[in-house]
Amino acid sequence: MSTAQDRVPYRSKTVATWLALGLGAFGVHRLYVHGLKDKLAWLHPWPSLIGLYGIHRMDTLGQDDRLAWVLMPWLGLMLSIAMLQGIVWGLTPDERWDQLRNGGRSGRASGWGAVIGVVACLMVGGACLMTTIAFSAQRYFESQAEAAKALSQ
Repeated sequence: MSTAQDRVPYRSKTVATWLALGLGAFGVHRLYVHGLKDKLAWLHPWPSLIGLYGIHRMDTLGQDDRLAWVLMPWLGLMLSIAMLQGIVWGLTPDERWDQLRNGGRSGRASGWGAVIGVVACLMVGGACLMTTIAFSAQRYFESQAEAAKALSQ
């Protein structure tokens, strides 16, 4: 007889962490863990694509394109969110992970794969978050300086 535990597909913590690192901005990590019915996973790609469009606009139109200033931080935000999710999942104890994601069925220990994935998520996430904050602050203060210069003339 099939139990509810047997119907739950096995989800590897290591795979989830690495998916968050590689494809997290597009929500693939959430689809892997939560399945196709996860609404947040389907919302993930849109801000990321908006940010990529901002990068394309800046590449095409130059740094003075104000719309690109607004759009680009969305990609950095989504990357940072995905990296944070990868860190949290990778640091979840194996027993707790199996209880939450695998219906209590234990798999093999996650080992170094999850640890290296967490370190990579931390490096990429920190870099994305700091870059997004620095870029946004720089553009904000440049626009304030331009406004002050226009008023003084």
